[in-house]
Amino acid sequence: MKNKMIFVSNDQEIDLGKITRLYPAALIHAGGESASVSLEWAELKANQITLEAYVLVCDFDPVGEVPLNRVELRFDTKEELFCVMREIAMQVKK
Repeated sequence: MKNKMIFVSNDQEIDLGKITRLYPAALIHAGGESASVSLEWAELKANQITLEAYVLVCDFDPVGEVPLNRVELRFDTKEELFCVMREIAMQVKK
């Protein structure tokens, strides 16, 4: 039986073994709404957008399906985001 890989962040428990997609993004404010964009795009458009937060998106639905079961971990800085990504990578490598 496979061991559960539980990651805890901001009082949220995430079973890493059930994640089907995991990716970083920037949450921006545009046109009165929030939207997730790639980190690279956010950096290119930094002077034209309002950055709300950095997010690590964890999807749990099968690839190819609309992601309805999603957890987004929010961070104030890119460094915090990258730190959590490293923590997750270390836990997955075990």
